[in-house]
Amino acid sequence: MVRKLLLFFLVVLVLANILLVVTGKGWMYKAVYITYLKGYDSSYIDDFVHFPSNEIAAGKHQEWKIAKDYNLKALPKKLIDLNSDLETVAFLVIKNDSIKSEYYWQGYSSDTMSNSFSMAKSYIGALIGVAKKEGVIKSLDQSVCDFIPEFCENNKEQITIKHLLNMQSGLDWDESYHNPLSQMAAAYYGRSLKKLIVNLDLASVPGKKFEYHSSSTQILGYILEKATGVSVNEYASEKLWKPIGSKHAALWSTDKKNGDEKTFCCINSNARDFARLGKLYMQKGRWDDAQLIDSNYVVESVYLENLAPYSYHFWITERKGNHVFYARGLWGQYVISIPEKDMIIVRLGKNYGKILENKHRDDLYVYIDAALEMYP
Repeated sequence: MVRKLLLFFLVVLVLANILLVVTGKGWMYKAVYITYLKGYDSSYIDDFVHFPSNEIAAGKHQEWKIAKDYNLKALPKKLIDLNSDLETVAFLVIKNDSIKSEYYWQGYSSDTMSNSFSMAKSYIGALIGVAKKEGVIKSLDQSVCDFIPEFCENNKEQITIKHLLNMQSGLDWDESYHNPLSQMAAAYYGRSLKKLIVNLDLASVPGKKFEYHSSSTQILGYILEKATGVSVNEYASEKLWKPIGSKHAALWSTDKKNGDEKTFCCINSNARDFARLGKLYMQKGRWDDAQLIDSNYVVESVYLENLAPYSYHFWITERKGNHVFYARGLWGQYVISIPEKDMIIVRLGKNYGKILENKHRDDLYVYIDAALEMYP
């Protein structure tokens, strides 16, 4: 009887394995290994070590200035409690171009690399601005069809770059972070990103409805690659990472060795270097004497009225009379910019707060309030 049961379970296991391979879901083995066998039930900020990547090379480093009152202000109790509850690993406040507060936990430091998750989307938004300034993208109203032939059929030619930037593609996509069978899981753990993306179907008319889809950013990555003639990591290095003085090279996770960058996520870097994107946008695309992104594009992205909650791959909100825009990643990765206060806040960590009706998360406002309380 025992032998028959063992044989039955063996047959079931073999058939299940065959089914996964035949249906193109063999990547689930990798997902199980990286998550469940490591004690997690989803992705995590240190999981980049399990993925291949392409380097975003750094150039000449520009040090952040350190304020005279560096770390002299105590963190508010509400922030301390939240940092403990949500396992914050980095909290950085920069005001008037100087680091005012900088704290790390759980063995992290200013040089520790961790996963940006969807903060990478804001870098793609910036790179689209660079490409437009350079003329390799003529207009944000260009059809995706101009760059990706597979989008020239089944009405997908209606989708424009602007639709993608504003998450209004109308594509059929499952943005589920806990469903192991979702398209999101296939994109994150799989080895065939391009095949997954070009086979997407249109579910609704583009430009009509905001739906946060990582597929939109991945398509923008392929548009950048086609328009510029170089890989996205190379373009990011030469046009952003080096000019803004990043200290360390970053790693952009890929779907396989020498494969496609997962442009919807996964720039792996540190708090101080992540903060530079916030500074670039607060300076309206200018860094030192170079206008890296046209100022009009930056204004259209984050400074105009009625952009909330999302515009050109940045999140937009207000807090206590201050205009706020920010990059956001899974599990509460944030680069927050408050132009009126000349302030940048970076928070990196292992968990996040609850989503609110306005589509922002409640922990965001705790980080903002704490920084404003410390440095009004």
